[in-house]
Amino acid sequence: MHELGIVFNITKQIDEIAKENKVNKVISLTVEVGEVSTVVPEYFKDCFEWAKKKTEYLKGCKLNLVVLSALSYCEDCKQTYNTVQFGKTCPHCKSEHTYLVTGNEVKMKQIEVE
Repeated sequence: MHELGIVFNITKQIDEIAKENKVNKVISLTVEVGEVSTVVPEYFKDCFEWAKKKTEYLKGCKLNLVVLSALSYCEDCKQTYNTVQFGKTCPHCKSEHTYLVTGNEVKMKQIEVE
């Protein structure tokens, strides 16, 4: 379960940010995860709920987890399309000259503090 490792990394970063900025408490955290990032949202939420109790600044923090759709771009017809639905083959022109634009990221989007 790599979600736990990601949560540990995020909680460590938040602790450092909170200390640097003399924050008392983190009220909410928004994290974006891509649809094809291999992060399972329910596992991530469970790991976060467990880990936040063990940190100085995150006790009681609300997690807002946003799942971003996976979009690919076709280099031949210059259009984007839903990656999960169509895979590597562009549904518009059937080309395989495509690449993932968004949907594999995991990033902290917003931290709300007290």
